[in-house]
Amino acid sequence: MLRLVIAFGFAQAAVSMARPAVSYRALALGADERAIGVIAGVYALLPLFAAVPLGRRTDHGRCAPLLPVGVLLIAGGCAAGGTANSLAAMAAWSGVMGLGHLCFVIGAQSIVARQSAPAEQDRDFGHFTIGASLGQLAGPVAAGLLVDGHEGATARTSALALTVAAGVAAVSLTSLWRIEHRAERVEGADHAKVPVHRILRTRGVPAGIFISLAVLSATDILTAYLPVIGEHRGIPPSVVGLLLSLRAAATIACRLVMTPMIRLLGRTALLTVTCLLAGLLCVGVALPVPVWGMAPTLAALGFCLGAGQPLSMTTVVRAAPPEARSTALALRLTGNRLGQVAAPVSAGLVAGAAGTAAPFAMLAVLLLGASALAVRDRGPRPAERAADAPAAPAPRRTPAT
Repeated sequence: MLRLVIAFGFAQAAVSMARPAVSYRALALGADERAIGVIAGVYALLPLFAAVPLGRRTDHGRCAPLLPVGVLLIAGGCAAGGTANSLAAMAAWSGVMGLGHLCFVIGAQSIVARQSAPAEQDRDFGHFTIGASLGQLAGPVAAGLLVDGHEGATARTSALALTVAAGVAAVSLTSLWRIEHRAERVEGADHAKVPVHRILRTRGVPAGIFISLAVLSATDILTAYLPVIGEHRGIPPSVVGLLLSLRAAATIACRLVMTPMIRLLGRTALLTVTCLLAGLLCVGVALPVPVWGMAPTLAALGFCLGAGQPLSMTTVVRAAPPEARSTALALRLTGNRLGQVAAPVSAGLVAGAAGTAAPFAMLAVLLLGASALAVRDRGPRPAERAADAPAAPAPRRTPAT
């Protein structure tokens, strides 16, 4: 788990460096708010079609091979994006980077689901997503410091940030040796494939997918559009990077205390309250407040966004049939990528028509909807009651023959 968290931290740091750097480079190449939205959406377009086939493959095979493939695609997309001189090329390499991130995340999440006892899944998914938060903490700061050059040099400095991001991604390869037990497979892996429509009709799966979509869309639009807000309000890129990292630090803090919060409030109440507060705080980001006012708002928002991703993973894994858990997680990631395609493009259209603060009002509506769905989906499923029972034994895994 520790090596997986370290590898995920470096891979996510590379992506978190590259996303704002892509926005700054696109701005230097003449992009407007609509073009930024389209480029951010292309990042999720290839993964939108690849997630379910990769999940199917992982359900019936090993997870670990997807991790180095993902790292190489991330590094290649970052490096090539640093040399791109057109908006079309920037969008294409952004898509390659997004495909690499998808490969890594499907493989890593499937390893956690496969090798964690049911009663430990909340904790293990929480620890796993700390790796993402660590990357989101370090990446924007590094990108901001690298991009924050003299006026007129943004094209050069953003290219440098993308090149450095490629090197950061490559570092994660050093932690991927023997990351999965070779002699272990999921019980039921030889069964026929579970139809996608059956997985999607399973109680808990749609709610987990939508909550994850809403939370990730909020994080994604923050990363893509805070640089645009900074440009409009005269906030230097280095300060924008610090604000994004402050949000990530608060997310880490949430995940470190998530287990006692679940014991205190319960999973449903925690999801409901955090999504509700996050929606209200998104409105605060849209207000024309000074930097000292944005900092505590982003910190509180980051804390509230911290619970949604790991708890939605647990919700989906517990609800799905055992032989289709990787596919269910892939469907969750498909929902994430659908949100990452639709939300930035919608945000770009809204920003072009109503100003750069409008996308955050759109996020508020999305998160309030997620909060309502979390309440509607209350009530433990049989698998969840069994997983939460103190005496529940870990599932026996079948040795490969």
